[in-house]
Amino acid sequence: MIDGVLFDLDGVFYEGERPVPGGAEVLAELRDRGVPFRLVTNTTSRPRSALVDKLARLGIEVAPDAILTPVVAAAGWLAARERVPVAPFFPEATRVDLGHVEQLPGDAETGAGAVVVGDLGEAWDFARLNRDFRLLMTEPRPVLVALGMTRYWQAEDGLRLDTAPFVKALEHAAGVEAVVLGKPAAAFFEAACERLGTDPARTLMVGDDVRTDVGGAQRAGLQGALVRTGKFRPGDLEGDVRPDLVLDSVAALPEELDRMR
Repeated sequence: MIDGVLFDLDGVFYEGERPVPGGAEVLAELRDRGVPFRLVTNTTSRPRSALVDKLARLGIEVAPDAILTPVVAAAGWLAARERVPVAPFFPEATRVDLGHVEQLPGDAETGAGAVVVGDLGEAWDFARLNRDFRLLMTEPRPVLVALGMTRYWQAEDGLRLDTAPFVKALEHAAGVEAVVLGKPAAAFFEAACERLGTDPARTLMVGDDVRTDVGGAQRAGLQGALVRTGKFRPGDLEGDVRPDLVLDSVAALPEELDRMR
């Protein structure tokens, strides 16, 4: 039995600016059934408010609190541990989701309590990556925070690198290990289940990334469903991560939930 559902966004409800058919109907069906859900995404290229607007354009109406992002999770984590000021390496528009967490000036190379790395896409260059490295090498050493560890994602023009490759480069160069505040970290899935009010064992994670979504969820004690949309590749079914469910798309979820009952 499934008491609650977590959904990835990109690759599940949309591919770039194209909606995946049936997404809005699935959420409406879950509401009718009284099954709680949350949208959990590693997206750091835009703030939560922009995600709400994008979903609305695609016919999917959700409140901001229905979306959990790594930046939202990081804001609470950093404030609680007084790891400030923060050196953010993700788009400026998304930094609004840090709330009142103090931020380091954009040209500073010392004085960070935390270096927070998200998806900068084509804005990454040597100078920016090297500033990130220099901050990590100062004393006292700041903590490296990764806003998720997604390896790549499916854009309209093809596959694109995401956050994990840059985090791995910084870990290697600076000799540190990142704190991950996003998928596939177990704490991120646990926080989402707390918001749902569900037992992880009775919660289903639906995503298009067999490792970050499905594997991460399973390691946190959830069940994992892989959709054949977004970044899905047939080889995903031949690796060491075995999804509990494989769906042609998110539209197939209600029927599968009926079958499980």
